[in-house]
Amino acid sequence: MKILVINSGSTSLKYQLIDSDNEKVLIKGLYERIGQDPELPTHKEALEKTLDSLTDKETGVIGSLDEIDAVGHRVVHGGEYFSEAVRIDDDVLAKIEELCDLAPLHNPANLLGIKACMKLMPGTLNVAVFDTAFHQTMPREAYLYGIPYEYYDKYKLRKYGFHGTSHSFVSKRAIELLNENGVSGETKVIVCHLGGGASISAVLNGKSVDTSMGLTPLEGLLMGTRSGDLDPAVIQYIMNKEGLDINEMLNVLNKKSGFFGLGGSADCRDIEDGYLKGEQGCTDAFNIFCYRIAKTVGAYAAAMNGADMIAFTAGIGEHDSLIREKIMERLGFMGLEFDKERNDNGKGEFKISSDSSKVMAYVIPTNEELAIARDTVRLV
Repeated sequence: MKILVINSGSTSLKYQLIDSDNEKVLIKGLYERIGQDPELPTHKEALEKTLDSLTDKETGVIGSLDEIDAVGHRVVHGGEYFSEAVRIDDDVLAKIEELCDLAPLHNPANLLGIKACMKLMPGTLNVAVFDTAFHQTMPREAYLYGIPYEYYDKYKLRKYGFHGTSHSFVSKRAIELLNENGVSGETKVIVCHLGGGASISAVLNGKSVDTSMGLTPLEGLLMGTRSGDLDPAVIQYIMNKEGLDINEMLNVLNKKSGFFGLGGSADCRDIEDGYLKGEQGCTDAFNIFCYRIAKTVGAYAAAMNGADMIAFTAGIGEHDSLIREKIMERLGFMGLEFDKERNDNGKGEFKISSDSSKVMAYVIPTNEELAIARDTVRLV
């Protein structure tokens, strides 16, 4: 079965064609600057180029679009409507559109990709896989905010969490590794998805019970350009002092803060380089990032009354041994003993805790496109 996976961003479109029988990627690509490039005025043109590349006589991998059995779409926000992947119909489209207020940068772009596929490939099954779905198992004490209940009742303002496809994929693999290492029955996994956007989840017996991102991806950890947690009064104070409106203020918090705001670059590699050179801004950004991650891991161990494994994933989590080391140095109270040699030299999926550690730690590469393809196959 051949599954086309589509990930539409606000100005980009990523795709992979996956053979689900052997889970091999047949072809993949990325289009950027949609809406800015005159050749890519909308997502429809990007998708047309995508489909042309699949069937190109010289470089394509299929003879016709009829060979595609289904299309799996990443959709960022599913609100309380969706706790799993679904076949897309008019009702699903209407609900995704209704949720655009909660994800104004992402859901409209996701809709454009879906509608373009439905127009260009009529009759082909389309499936929506939601970033928020995995976290719909959180209990009320984890997702409700301490604001007047009427705002939840009227507007469903609550913590939703994101990166759910990655957290689901990695936690499932973590449970397999725990079983292989003799841990059976109840499993307690903490997944650290660390990239330009970063979030942590507490996964009890395969179900998310808490996560660090909230109503939007702004809540939680310090990130590439996002501030993460702060006192809401900071917003009012800066707006009054700088004469900013709320949209300008949110732009500061989403696009000018985090690594970029403190250290001058949104790229973790630049921040780490500045940290090693002793530059103050980069040192602050580096230390805050590691501190908040360790603090959140500790909180999630408390939420689950323990932890069996900590899994690091995504760009920073998979490739930055120094950040992993600085985080794990703070977690000895949990019984975690990390192995420096393993941490410094491992590649791919590998163990980074010592054999005597009470809590296992692993690097587990994420694969969101494969997870979307698997969910799509299940619905086909």
